Amino acid sequence: MRHSRKTLSASTIMDFNVENPAGDNLGSIEDIMIDVDGCVAYAVLSSGGVLGMGGKLFAVPWDRLSPSDKDKTFILNVPKESLQDVRSFDRDNWPDFSDPGWRQEVYDYYDALIGDQ
Repeated sequence: MRHSRKTLSASTIMDFNVENPAGDNLGSIEDIMIDVDGCVAYAVLSSGGVLGMGGKLFAVPWDRLSPSDKDKTFILNVPKESLQDVRSFDRDNWPDFSDPGWRQEVYDYYDALIGDQ
């Protein structure tokens, strides 16, 4: 399925690949976090590990992901190595997505604007 539609179900987006513009595989969409106003705030990127085990999770501001021309793929404009520098979390210890300090750190890292997303 190509990204020709403007709306997709959350379950459809799960497991979409995420690449950077160079074509490096950065991981896949693990989950989507929706704020109480109904806006998608973050995509949870799963990177590394094998069969969902041992990988790291990253919150990525939704507006930093762009549809790709490739099937079931989003583009995140960061070098693959940069994921080593951003705070990650594991499957058993998710951050408090409503914490303003944590949110600011994530948005600053990706040079995203907090607001209307």
